Amino acid sequence: MTAALLRSLRSECPIAPRLSPYADGVQEWLIEFLPDLGVPLDDAAARRMARAGFARYAGRLYPNATEADLRVLTALFTWFFLVDDACDGPGRLTPAQIRALRDGALTVLHSGHRHQHAGLTGPLRRLLVRAWREPHRRMPARWRHRFADAVGHHLDGTVREAVNKTLGRRPAVAEYVELRRATSAAYVSFPLTEFVTGRPLPDPVYHHPLLRRFADTGNDLLSWYNDLASLERDRATAGGHNLVLALAGERGVPTDTAVELVAERWRASMRRFVELRAAVPSFGPALDEPVTDLLDGVANAVRGTIDWTMESARYPDAHLEPAATG
Repeated sequence: MTAALLRSLRSECPIAPRLSPYADGVQEWLIEFLPDLGVPLDDAAARRMARAGFARYAGRLYPNATEADLRVLTALFTWFFLVDDACDGPGRLTPAQIRALRDGALTVLHSGHRHQHAGLTGPLRRLLVRAWREPHRRMPARWRHRFADAVGHHLDGTVREAVNKTLGRRPAVAEYVELRRATSAAYVSFPLTEFVTGRPLPDPVYHHPLLRRFADTGNDLLSWYNDLASLERDRATAGGHNLVLALAGERGVPTDTAVELVAERWRASMRRFVELRAAVPSFGPALDEPVTDLLDGVANAVRGTIDWTMESARYPDAHLEPAATG
């Protein structure tokens, strides 16, 4: 039922699919790059990494990136997925360890490679240091602080989810929606559009209320689609941290009914997403083009997540047919 629904929602998405022509080549580069940093990749792990397709995910979100920049973005995406696995997989990190990892990551983002932090060491630190080198070099301080704030917000959400799981606490729907906006890392991906274009927006424009609502809605769309795709896995591992499970628990309805409720919520949010984009005002000749780039970036994140979910080995229950390549 869920797989067919995922296909239906994908067909209803009005955003055109896109994919970088460099994606597959960068995926091959990634498999060769990670062992140089000490990330263990035996043959089986290399095959899993290849099937996960992190470079294709980055290539769907940033289809206009140069090959060199797509390598940077893929390395960053890989870091976040490896952290996600460490925080949510077997033998997962404790809340205290995730807090320490957060502090270590922010040390790197604010100070580069110059300062060590006990919370982030080994291959994870080396990967983040390498991935962050080019954004740190090219982007202004205001953008770097904005990106670091987004990373801190994401990892704070990861800590809150870990605490909930430790305590056996299942969030209600409103709480879960806000928490999911943090744990999705979508707010980390959005400013990377500015890295690709080289045109960072002024903070008052980036945080304009209408642009924030647009970003929030885009985050919800990609997060809830992901929740539908990962439902079977989340039943066993997420401790209620899935919109379907949160709705089923709060409303006292069967899971199948909650799946349909999430689908209707997704459709309503997609209609709102289209309306919000149409309502974005002009910010003047110097800013309208970079604002459009950001809006396109959020839209690519929504559609890219849908298409990557349908093809990545991380979501086997979503596999129905090859996803569109644009």
